[in-house]
Amino acid sequence: MTENIDFFNLFHELNISNDILFDLAFEAQLIKRRRSIDPTDLLHALCIESLQGTVSHNDLASKTESASGIAVSKVAVWKKINEQCRVFLEKVFQLVIHNKFLQNPDSPETPLFNRIIVQDSTIIRLPKRLFQEYSGVANGHSKVCNSRIQGVYDLVAEKFLFFSVDSYSKVDYEAAPELVLQKGDLTLRDRGYLIADEIQRHIDQGADCIYRHKYKLTLLSTKTGKVINLLALLKKKKNIDMMVKLNNKAKITIRLLATPVSYKIAEERRRKAKKELKGMPLAGYMELLGWSIFLTTVPKETADKEKIFALYKLRWRIEIIFKSWKSNMAFDRIHNVSKIQLWVILWTRFIMVVICTQFIYTPCRILIKSSLNKDLSLIKVIHYLVRNVKKIILILNELQDKSKGRLFHINNLAKYCSYDKRLKRTHFQIDMQIIYH
Repeated sequence: MTENIDFFNLFHELNISNDILFDLAFEAQLIKRRRSIDPTDLLHALCIESLQGTVSHNDLASKTESASGIAVSKVAVWKKINEQCRVFLEKVFQLVIHNKFLQNPDSPETPLFNRIIVQDSTIIRLPKRLFQEYSGVANGHSKVCNSRIQGVYDLVAEKFLFFSVDSYSKVDYEAAPELVLQKGDLTLRDRGYLIADEIQRHIDQGADCIYRHKYKLTLLSTKTGKVINLLALLKKKKNIDMMVKLNNKAKITIRLLATPVSYKIAEERRRKAKKELKGMPLAGYMELLGWSIFLTTVPKETADKEKIFALYKLRWRIEIIFKSWKSNMAFDRIHNVSKIQLWVILWTRFIMVVICTQFIYTPCRILIKSSLNKDLSLIKVIHYLVRNVKKIILILNELQDKSKGRLFHINNLAKYCSYDKRLKRTHFQIDMQIIYH
């Protein structure tokens, strides 16, 4: 029972007491009275088992028994994995994601922007039985069901702001308006989110944005109003930093930046483009891949061209986070589950993602950098925690009691999960320091 007690000590440290969890279970109608399966025991089993990929009812029952000492049947667990369980988990997730546990004190004191927000999506494969709900790709020979997960991450505070699980057919530009903007924000988005209405919304909200240029996007000259032949302009000038207009009703004025990339990078982009497009791409498109091209509302007075490129490079952070999910947290391993079971698994994994990234990685990164001058790798930390689940609780306890000097488990984290200093490679923290210094 020690494991279960420690697990709920973890939630207690997050100011989420056992009583609060029970109240949420009653609100969600997961329970109507106290029974053999305690909702907190079920939460514990789900959180631990969800990291291992498939989550069977039998595994959940045995985990509940080993942790709490109370024997339950897999049928009893099966009855609890329902719509009410999904609602309960979403409520727990909201408490976790908005928690103030050891907020990042390492954020820049005078940042260029209040928040630097990255919005991106990742695709996970689902069982074919869910094709009607989530769509995917189908032809005369095969059918593949996919879901598109949207993630919104604040790079300054190093925390997630939002997740959604959507149909594969819901493309990125349809999800773009769901992002809640605040004055002083900067958002970094790929070309899939680029629509004129979103740029206008940033301007109206007093926020800024940086987008990758989208092929066939019509740009107009601010002087003549005529269509700009971008490829011809790039061949002539190579580097560009100028104001243009979008060809929408409002004729939004925006900053266009471009710089050539190395031959190696250009050829790698073209190779990927040919593979993704599965045909002969247009010659103009292939030529444009020889440049990095961006559109931004950030004025020159705030950031020159080099700083804009450096800022957009930070967007790669969410790609690393997605990679850590899939490589180490079994995030894209979904067995033949129902829609409700899928939601239960995913929201449980979201809870563990937040705990591992926000409540362990970020505060440990700051502490280890200041005390040992080592830089933690996010992917290595997630890999370590998933394979040593008990360390999650032990490290959180040390973070709360670090004033007492007992940092045995955090020091081990530094030992096994730091970047090798002999490899002169850049990473997220170095990139952030370059932006603010």
